[in-house]
Amino acid sequence: MLYVWFVIAGAFAGVSAGLFGVGGGMIIVPVLVWIFTAYNFPPEVITHLAIGTSLATIVVTSISSLTAHNKRGGIRWEVWRHMALGLVIGSLVGAGIADMIEGQMLQIIIGIGALLMALKMLFFSNQESVEKPLPPASVQFGAGTGIGMASSIFGIGGGSLTVPFLNWAGLPMKQSVGTSAACGLPIALAGAVGFAWFGQDVANLPEGTIGFVHISGFLCISVASFAMAKVGAKLAHVLPALMLKRAFGLLLLVAGGQLLLSGIGVL
Repeated sequence: MLYVWFVIAGAFAGVSAGLFGVGGGMIIVPVLVWIFTAYNFPPEVITHLAIGTSLATIVVTSISSLTAHNKRGGIRWEVWRHMALGLVIGSLVGAGIADMIEGQMLQIIIGIGALLMALKMLFFSNQESVEKPLPPASVQFGAGTGIGMASSIFGIGGGSLTVPFLNWAGLPMKQSVGTSAACGLPIALAGAVGFAWFGQDVANLPEGTIGFVHISGFLCISVASFAMAKVGAKLAHVLPALMLKRAFGLLLLVAGGQLLLSGIGVL
């Protein structure tokens, strides 16, 4: 039955990613926390395991996404090159920081992050600044480092952070989204490797894991989310954009609120 829940989680994350235009990390992490808790995994490893597994699944979905955007000329590879090393360094550092944070506190941090993202989705929009020149390569590298660190801690592909930065940097929205999709690959790859590495000596992990990555969960979620993302993308072209944005914001409010309350012991 555990595998069925993984497939359901992956399908839900895939539809959400295709429907709302963002990575499924902010959906996958809370759902995995609930699943692992229901199956009585050791409480102290649940949040780390959810984040590491989420990042591993994003490796697969980001490859699919960046391929699609690249076919449409939507990726500014020179910007990606300036940010990529920073994204990798930041993601590895973020995995190390997360490893030092107690599981319940990490759950609270992720809950707060989801709530902040929900408020952004509900009340703020990304502002394009296409008239301005791109910032220096050093600024792009520094932004990549910060984005990679935060994304690794939260178990996300970083689109909610990368797209606003690229808009500010002077890229139009379509190129911002496409380049952000490409940036998700080094974030997820380095983050997943980091969580697998830092979790390798943890004694009470359940069977079937490599560090903080649950292998069967990674496989089931990746396959299901990859398949169902196309369904979400089709729906996105039918439903109004503003309604989609607000629906995703409400979804994050629920997920973030539950994680926050659970982390502080209210639930």
